[in-house]
Amino acid sequence: MLLTIDAGNTNTVFAVFDENILAGKWRIVTDRNRTSDEYALAITQFLEMGGIKREKINAVIIANVVPQAMFQLRTMCKEYFKCEPLVIGEAGVNVGIGIAIERKNEIGADRLVNALAAFNRFGGNTIVVDFGTATTFDVIDSGGNYAGGVIAPGINLSIKALHIAAAKLPEVAIAKPEKVIGTSTIEAMQSGIYWGYVGLIEGIIRKINEEIGRDMTVVATGGLASLFFKTGGIIKYLEPDLTISGLQEIYELNK
Repeated sequence: MLLTIDAGNTNTVFAVFDENILAGKWRIVTDRNRTSDEYALAITQFLEMGGIKREKINAVIIANVVPQAMFQLRTMCKEYFKCEPLVIGEAGVNVGIGIAIERKNEIGADRLVNALAAFNRFGGNTIVVDFGTATTFDVIDSGGNYAGGVIAPGINLSIKALHIAAAKLPEVAIAKPEKVIGTSTIEAMQSGIYWGYVGLIEGIIRKINEEIGRDMTVVATGGLASLFFKTGGIIKYLEPDLTISGLQEIYELNK
């Protein structure tokens, strides 16, 4: 069985594949100080909940954007799963997609994984919108190459910044308001955050389409993707498991 680990700035997602079938998926808060033993404990408990024996895991692949976590994740793989993990971005790892930008080493591992998974499903001329700690827009060109993208502040970051910077504004939960015009402070904030992000998404995608010279296929992933999926109709596909599926596909490429 294959264990995939997507270590993001906010959450770390673990998933297990039995051959090509997703057998379980779990999420924990990313903690830069978590030890290898703590990772192993969390994963072991998840596996037990899913009825999966830890001894069945014989391979691990990692996409990590938190450098401080890498040593502990690698140690956990060696000590508890008796294997050397495949790590996206390391020398010799084939990510299955061309990279048509100059500074290849600056691309987040998760963005490359998403690009490969999206290309496998939808072909070229695709945009992946990932609603994570940052909201990212990644472009796959007609030849199937990663062509660059856009990074915007994530929704939750924007909510926290508004709360911190404005003394009288509370920290609110993200929600789709029924009306644009809010009749209370919380409703007004939720409207500004939600519809402001809708405007950001639509505006950036429109500018990308203009720059490319055609309408691109738009795919959404990430924790808040479902909240924006059907608004405006500009996002055509919702793929909540895009990153972990891409990790499994990259593992198969390198196996």
